[in-house]
Amino acid sequence: MEQPRSYKPSRRPALTPLFKGVAVFVLLLCVVPYFGVLAAALTGSFDTLSNLAETVLARYTLTTLILVALVMAGAAFIGAGAAWLVTMTDFPGRRWMEIALALPLAFPAYVLAYGYTHVLDHPGIVQTLLRDLTGWGPRDYWFPEVRSLGGAAMMLTLVLYPYVYLLARAAFAAQGASTFLAARVLGRSPFSAFWSVSLPMARPAIASGVMLVAMETIADFGTVAYFGVQTFAVGIYTSWFTLADRAAAAQLALGLLSFALLLVMLERTSRGNAKYTSGRRNAPLQRLTLNRGQRLGAFLFCLTPVLLGVVLPVVTLSVMAVGSEQDLLSPRYLGFIRNSLTLAGIAAVLTVVSALILGTLHRVSTSRLTGTSLYLARIGYAVPGGVIAVGLLVPFAAFDNALDSWMRATFDISTGLLFTGSIWLLISAYLIRFLAAAIGAYEGGIASVAPNMDSAARTLGQDIPGLVRRVHMPLLRTSLLTAGLIVFVDVMKELPATLIMRPFNYDTLAVQAYRLASDERLEGAAVPSLVIAAIGLIPVILLCRKIGTGRA
Repeated sequence: MEQPRSYKPSRRPALTPLFKGVAVFVLLLCVVPYFGVLAAALTGSFDTLSNLAETVLARYTLTTLILVALVMAGAAFIGAGAAWLVTMTDFPGRRWMEIALALPLAFPAYVLAYGYTHVLDHPGIVQTLLRDLTGWGPRDYWFPEVRSLGGAAMMLTLVLYPYVYLLARAAFAAQGASTFLAARVLGRSPFSAFWSVSLPMARPAIASGVMLVAMETIADFGTVAYFGVQTFAVGIYTSWFTLADRAAAAQLALGLLSFALLLVMLERTSRGNAKYTSGRRNAPLQRLTLNRGQRLGAFLFCLTPVLLGVVLPVVTLSVMAVGSEQDLLSPRYLGFIRNSLTLAGIAAVLTVVSALILGTLHRVSTSRLTGTSLYLARIGYAVPGGVIAVGLLVPFAAFDNALDSWMRATFDISTGLLFTGSIWLLISAYLIRFLAAAIGAYEGGIASVAPNMDSAARTLGQDIPGLVRRVHMPLLRTSLLTAGLIVFVDVMKELPATLIMRPFNYDTLAVQAYRLASDERLEGAAVPSLVIAAIGLIPVILLCRKIGTGRA
């Protein structure tokens, strides 16, 4: 009689063909834009690029670098300063401020640009009131120009500093009080102790946040285009649509892609060197006692970005929306909302599923190959949407045209454009752009799942899909939901990729806001802008709830 064989679970379970196939497809999709941009840049004519080099290319480069430097400096100052104040000091309204300081993250920078232009531009409320009170003419006084490089830097700083704030706040809270108190005992003032002890220990987290700010800055199109600031992102769009030269657009995109990859390497280096931040509090956190003037200063320092980044834009846009002729409940606007929600919903689901598959692949079969795959999948976050759009459209348009020519010659049938201008190619651009955010949320959640749970599931006969479905997904429900919400809102705000790749007559709220603002119909642009901002508050509020539960 044959003896039963004992079951020995394998250390690395075999991956199902479907699981591996989906992972390979996602990775290939992620790298297609980079090869597409490279191929189009090297094979196209350099005539337009030569003309650009003689006229505006230097301006594109210098303006982009200055804008990135200004926004990085402003976000670091506001984010790190506010994070230290709400973590290490006590002042009236501190608990409310630590939540409110994260809210500007829900607003696209171009939404703030529309609101501030309505208030600060020459025909705006402030200058009109100034002329009425003083009797001055248009040339009798000087007023800062909001539609300028400085104005764009201000808009971007106000919506991007929360990246630095959230990471710096977590780093300051993790330090505990021992090192700071030691510096105080040795005679350092509170500011000196912060500068020489707390800030250096939190530098890796702050640097990571600043790198994220830089990536978002070079990716911005709506703000700089509306303010007339000539950056690389604007140059790509101008070459594609105005000059109808896709080769020049690809060549500019290649330059911007190189800069984005440099930022990725810098961000990775900053995280890799983060070895001197304490992981636990070795002494109870005792907040600094401030005098009356210091408490007022701390309150005003934290209140200012909240007022400028949330309260003033919301009030201004609401007043503008009331006076506009836009009907949010009209069939046309309901179509914009439906299109936006459809794109964002599908992209969020597919992006989270892709992150789950790639992350699981690396977890159950850790190797240099899977690690490289995750790294490649993350790069898209640093690449502007316009670059991804160019990189996808060039190869897929060539494929569509080649297929159509072959079908005409062989079967006398025209296939048209199967991929170019389709909703699925646009969703692919979203997936590539925001996959890194979903992977980050997955890794944050899976870190709390012990490896022995995977071993137990495999011992009980579960394959990889079963492990994901029955073990990982129930435990990662909160992390996956957070990832989906983040991607959902990012897609709602995404403008350049949508402008370039959207199907014909398929407009979204972001496109409608941009179109109305471009026609100087700011009151009308306020309506879709408010809807985008309202939807964007959902994941930020959820994130703020986590901040609230983790108070010191």
